[in-house]
Amino acid sequence: MEIIILRHGKPVIPHLNKLSASEFTGWVRSYDASGLCSTSIPTNEALDQAVRCNAVVCSALPRSIESARALQIQTITLSDTQFNEAELPTANWNYLKLSPKAWAVIFRILWLLGYSNNSESYKEAKTRASKAAHTLKELAEKYNSVLFVGHGVYNRLLARELKATGWVGPRSSGSKHWNFGVYKHTGR
Repeated sequence: MEIIILRHGKPVIPHLNKLSASEFTGWVRSYDASGLCSTSIPTNEALDQAVRCNAVVCSALPRSIESARALQIQTITLSDTQFNEAELPTANWNYLKLSPKAWAVIFRILWLLGYSNNSESYKEAKTRASKAAHTLKELAEKYNSVLFVGHGVYNRLLARELKATGWVGPRSSGSKHWNFGVYKHTGR
């Protein structure tokens, strides 16, 4: 059995103008609603992995679903919010303006340190990833090979869960768009 964890292609990114932390909340909503950038083409390696899988799982976010379509997937076996990217916390701060990339880094670090205003906590995301990994393992038992088209941080959480339960694969599936990791379970 195997599970391939693949990061989605490059999404359409809303403007990168400086904004306050409270404005960043709206930027994240726009990002989550955006689909795949028209110039984001899957690598040949990602296409090779996709074509050999018997089941495909996506998050409920457009960039995941549209990436599966770009991989020439005809049928998505499961698409569900349990597979969405780990949420970013927000704040109602208006006194400092930074780029969305800077806010994303700041809020992700704060999230890892325990700050989770208006979002799931790190602990909750890990619990959700544990349940999602269980779902992927059940699908792997049924279909033998599963492709999960997911997201950067959440893919790392899933990989950790798989490895903690005896699956063999890389520590991380990669942080670049279209990167993937192959996780195998020999049944021992």
